[in-house]
Amino acid sequence: MQRAGKFVEDVGFALLFPAPRPIGPSLWEAVAGEDDEPFGTGMGENEQKVWSWKDELPRRGLAWYGAYLGGRGSFLSPALLAVLYPGAGELDDHEELELSPAAHEIAAALAVEPLSSAALRSLLGDRNRYQRAIAELQRNLLVTTAGVDESSNGWPAALLTLTCEQFDVGGRRDHSQATVQYLDTMLDTSPAELARAFRWSTPQARELLDELVDTDRATSDGRRYQPITS
Repeated sequence: MQRAGKFVEDVGFALLFPAPRPIGPSLWEAVAGEDDEPFGTGMGENEQKVWSWKDELPRRGLAWYGAYLGGRGSFLSPALLAVLYPGAGELDDHEELELSPAAHEIAAALAVEPLSSAALRSLLGDRNRYQRAIAELQRNLLVTTAGVDESSNGWPAALLTLTCEQFDVGGRRDHSQATVQYLDTMLDTSPAELARAFRWSTPQARELLDELVDTDRATSDGRRYQPITS
């Protein structure tokens, strides 16, 4: 578990499982290797290990987890999370963002206490409405997992909490620093790839990458960007 946390800390961000269009490293590849297909033979030892990390790493404060990088299950290091987090680090951060009523309702409920996914689905009364709202909150980095709730009948349900309750965030948003981290990890990117990963607009991503070129922290041929390493 500590090694998994150290991996995310070192690379800054990682997918749970690899994506068809690469937008970052994955914990699966770090454990099983690039050639192994996840769930190729069912739920094996490596699959169980990686799957449990999506709940345990956030619970221990080692990495944020949610549907973020390209909309896929992702981990962010606490340092990268801090420069991407959009709010002040308060329980009512959601009130400053344009979210759906369902997302605001979930965030307000989690401001009282962590709740299981089953409890939140019951609160909204509609599974699809719940899934859309949670995806919206995770896209804005407001909510993460924090272990599992073993008390419910059937399969253990993920326990969800506000990001600001689990991590030291607020007031440190710095997309330039996040761009540096992405480029340092990927070594080669385009504005479209950066935009897809962090859910920015392509013009915003290009502006941030060009800023790195202007300050001699990256090079570019006009299409692709690479970091300048000393």
